Amino acid sequence: MEISLAHVKNRWNDVLDDLERKNRVAWLAFFDARLVSLQGNQLRLSFVDAEKFSGSHNFSAARKPEFIAALETSINAVLGSSLVIITE
Repeated sequence: MEISLAHVKNRWNDVLDDLERKNRVAWLAFFDARLVSLQGNQLRLSFVDAEKFSGSHNFSAARKPEFIAALETSINAVLGSSLVIITE
């Protein structure tokens, strides 16, 4: 069953709550993500708001493959859908 971006947005806090319970460091890497689009099974996340901080705060290196995998696992647990995370 294909899900919509609106559905993912409606349940996003539940996904983040699940992720925080399982891996708080991964949660820190994604809690400020903006859900941009959902095409097929690819969920695109943006972190442009993270760039609003003064100075050189670039957290892209913190979004490690194992943290992306943890987020994808939480999405599957909460939504029952396997989505692939694309970050920008």
